[in-house]
Amino acid sequence: MSQINLAVDIMGGDFGPKTVIKAVSEASKLHPNVNFRLFGDKKKALVEIAKTDLLKNFEIIHTSEYIKSDDEPVNALRKLKKSSLRLAVNDVEEKKSHGLVSAGNTGALMAISKFVLKTINGISRPAIAGIMPTLKGEIVILDLGANIDCTDDNLVQFALMGEVFSKSLLGTKTPSIGILNVGSEEIKGNAVVKQTFEELDKLSSHINFHGFIEGNDINKGIVDVVVTDGFSGNIALKTAEGVAELIVHFLQCYFKSSLLAKLGYILSKPALNRFKARIDPRKYNGAVLLGLNGIVVKSHGGADSFGFSNAISAAISLIENNYNSEIKKKLDFLSTI
Repeated sequence: MSQINLAVDIMGGDFGPKTVIKAVSEASKLHPNVNFRLFGDKKKALVEIAKTDLLKNFEIIHTSEYIKSDDEPVNALRKLKKSSLRLAVNDVEEKKSHGLVSAGNTGALMAISKFVLKTINGISRPAIAGIMPTLKGEIVILDLGANIDCTDDNLVQFALMGEVFSKSLLGTKTPSIGILNVGSEEIKGNAVVKQTFEELDKLSSHINFHGFIEGNDINKGIVDVVVTDGFSGNIALKTAEGVAELIVHFLQCYFKSSLLAKLGYILSKPALNRFKARIDPRKYNGAVLLGLNGIVVKSHGGADSFGFSNAISAAISLIENNYNSEIKKKLDFLSTI
């Protein structure tokens, strides 16, 4: 794709235009073929743009209205129709932009995106997908909180979307798919995961279905795509983030505990820096709303410019690899079986 238009909600997140504009500037160096359509307060945007050393491929669509982090999704959908987020989503629906990135209110983003863009034919509910580091590399996990309760049909759809997502974003040739469960044995789990197992097993000649996995298998990288409902998926993600923070905290405490420990820190600093970079959550910033008629990426609200820039890169990668077209092809093919 020669020219990509990417809509960016510059008013979302904890830091608004200050962080988003810097991130867009950083991303523009990596993606010179992208034109950034910036939605938000023009005056504030120009102040931040003046501080950057690049960013020529952009245009500003002005609006003084924006959605706050504590706004109710229903109110945002019904009343804030001129908000930066709503206009950015509309831009994708009108085919002016190929996708969008926002660090704004997650509930509002989901509600507005689903209302405006609608779901892909064959997908009943969109899912939030994210990337996690493992012993063997990076994997996809979904759903991360969009759907607390799921049917087996939902989980099967998540599996198919996750497979194509892994191919498009991570370049995995034949992603293996696993269902998160309380045990790896087929007899374990509730009725929903058991039925999902049966449905995916029927498709095993067309997908690389591994079967059930347990929570401690996620970070081992046993499968490339972890499928679960939004309740369990969100808990798994937050638990992993908490454990990473705990490990870093313990290391900091121990290296400060004595003079000898401080010396050990100096000697091991290169290895520790590599370790820190490996688990840096900013590298994996950018949860994707899969199943919509358009690419929608949600950045963490507290992300810095490096993190937001990675969310932008994720959106661009999905656009360049024609994610939505590929998932439609997959669904069309499987519907004929």
